[in-house]
Amino acid sequence: MPPTLDLYYERINSEVVVCLLGFPGFSFIGDSFQCGEMALTGDKNVILGEDGLPAANNLKRSENVAKDEEEDSKKKRTESCFDQPVDSSVHEVINYSPSALPAKHYDADTTEPISCGLSSMNELLSWNRSEANPFNVAAIPLTPRKPRLVNCLRRTLVSHDMMGGYLDDRFVQGTSSEAPFAFYHWQYIDIFNYFTHQMVTIPPAVWTNAAHKHGVIVLGTFITEWTDGAAVCEAFLKDEESYRAVADKLVQISHYYGFDGWLINIENNLSEGAVKNAPLFLHYLTEQMHERVPSSLILWYDSVIEDGKLKWQNELNQSNRIFFDACDGFFTNYNWTEENLEWMKNYSVVQGRQADVYIGVDVFARGKVVGGMLETNKALDVIRKHNFSAAIFAPGWVYESQSDKSEFRSHQDKFWALLSDYLYIHRPASQLPFISSFCQGFGKAVYRKGQHETAKSWFNLAAQEIQPLYYHMALEDRGWVRSSGCPEDAWDGGCSLLLDGLIPATLNTPICAKIFSLHVPLDSRIMVTLVYKASAGITVSLQLSTTDSSHCSHTDVHEVTLTSVTPETVGSGPQLESQMSELCGNKDLHGWTVRCSQLQLHGCVLREVCVLIHREGEPQDMTFSCRVGEIMVLDVGTLQPPTDPVRGLCIDDVVWLRGAGSAPESSSSCLRLNATLRWDYPVESVRHFRVYWRRLRGPDPRIPPGQLELLARAYSNQFRVTELLVPEPPSVLELLVEPVTRGGSLIPESWWGRRQLSYTE
Repeated sequence: MPPTLDLYYERINSEVVVCLLGFPGFSFIGDSFQCGEMALTGDKNVILGEDGLPAANNLKRSENVAKDEEEDSKKKRTESCFDQPVDSSVHEVINYSPSALPAKHYDADTTEPISCGLSSMNELLSWNRSEANPFNVAAIPLTPRKPRLVNCLRRTLVSHDMMGGYLDDRFVQGTSSEAPFAFYHWQYIDIFNYFTHQMVTIPPAVWTNAAHKHGVIVLGTFITEWTDGAAVCEAFLKDEESYRAVADKLVQISHYYGFDGWLINIENNLSEGAVKNAPLFLHYLTEQMHERVPSSLILWYDSVIEDGKLKWQNELNQSNRIFFDACDGFFTNYNWTEENLEWMKNYSVVQGRQADVYIGVDVFARGKVVGGMLETNKALDVIRKHNFSAAIFAPGWVYESQSDKSEFRSHQDKFWALLSDYLYIHRPASQLPFISSFCQGFGKAVYRKGQHETAKSWFNLAAQEIQPLYYHMALEDRGWVRSSGCPEDAWDGGCSLLLDGLIPATLNTPICAKIFSLHVPLDSRIMVTLVYKASAGITVSLQLSTTDSSHCSHTDVHEVTLTSVTPETVGSGPQLESQMSELCGNKDLHGWTVRCSQLQLHGCVLREVCVLIHREGEPQDMTFSCRVGEIMVLDVGTLQPPTDPVRGLCIDDVVWLRGAGSAPESSSSCLRLNATLRWDYPVESVRHFRVYWRRLRGPDPRIPPGQLELLARAYSNQFRVTELLVPEPPSVLELLVEPVTRGGSLIPESWWGRRQLSYTE
């Protein structure tokens, strides 16, 4: 090994000046300098490969310096943009050059941002933040939960492997889709793994955002397979420097994109040297992930054994324990028997870490397995009998196995209902305001206040709101109640919550349809808002169950009568009264009933929310339905007029396209704008942003300015406008961003983000 050289850098006219410390007179300008076996590229200990270039697994620090400067420059440009007056204008001279945006991050035809993984070791080792995909960064941090994962003794992991991955979910801003797949039974699971057969699977941000809202950890996948995989492993597991370089990149990727760790799946034989370093790689990766992301997990899949042979064990044993000892958990292969579980339960290595052993269940039932398909509950029964965690692989079977994909909702609900007795509900531990419209992240239309905002089928998991409990529950004397998603009608988003059932004549008490299990501190006067549509013959109220926040020593049940809350009783000031009138005016809008109530609660934690269904009139068997459009629980003490305007609105990465118009009479090609919008606003305080545009001036001065037109909803502080049909040049248009707050505050238009764009040819 050559001696270590300490270097420092300066940049002169975009070139790197590298100086040896202690020899200030010795320097050179350029990218590298040959010195014996050392290449001075700005790294310490940069070893040359056979081709005379730095070895691929070295971090090229001089390149990173350049990229860091590029990021700093971009940040300064953005800051400058944020500081410009809102009425300032950006000017563009139209050109039709091909898009310079990287094709792996943006659709080649539309420039829509897309998610993707990495297919090779070269891609992984050359990954850096400056060339990463900013649109695929999760906007939602991991929500705390009760119980904490570390205290959960029998966990549930879902590994989502569907049709090669990166399907509709690859579109970061959503897409049009008649029959997409979505998952919404988050309350039952603890860990979500996005799985493909690419070497490095980076979870799409839409999945990370949806999971994090529900307190669910998200894992990417690092996989090597068969002959090619063996060659990759020989290279990166050959020595400490190599495996640390790979681990460092995996940590950086997870940290940058905002997910929580990795499933490591080495499904190929390893040489003696490689298998010796594999546990060291795992240990280092786990250690570094914990340091960077405290809630992170590294799991190992049951594949290779200690002698390097690819030999699935279907259990944790002496042959594979070295990998378990080096990381956070072990995911077994699927062909286990109950005897395997009985043996493991008494295995000394498992003692104290039984929750870290995830028993694999293949929902497709490939090979000789216990359960699978609609008998997956049989596998869960055996797993829970022996107190192990479960890893449910490819539950997208509920979608793939259906010829009519539009009916997958009922199939998915049936599947998870069969498992529900073996799954343990966790409670998102969020602060007020608590709000949900029950949107599942897809639908036949987008609704706003009970009316169509857009009238076409769509998919965007980033739009998914906190999900309720879905179930079918039997009552006495043939009575029943069911909770399910209803895409046929909604208050906001893509669906409402449908509660339907049969109230038997003998039932003299209200039906309590539990819709949420939570852990939300309450320490003040709260406002509860419910939006619903009820069938004739029933009345609706809410029931809130709380516990003492200090000791959880008792439970109180509060029935919330949804009567009347006037703006004057809540706060003072015309703006706040207007806000309360908007929220709680006891209005009936488009068939929806909007009702509010106030409660005085101190030192409590909200644990359950139930909708109470009361039968009116004489006792008799009666069917009922109640669509719940939205529920809000607000802290009245924090209801204040908004204080934060949107800061700046930057327009970047403009691409102009010519395309045929959609109108039948259109004979000429139309001008289309593609551009990235960025702004600054506290994301944690908003449900989403509404992005608009309008025409201000065009080539014909006789045509007046246009009206505001909604482009889309955005779920982070950036949005890519794609294929927007705009007037011919010379013209001026305006782009605007409206925050929709979680607390229902109305943001005056003067506080929206806005920027004018003028363009000429």
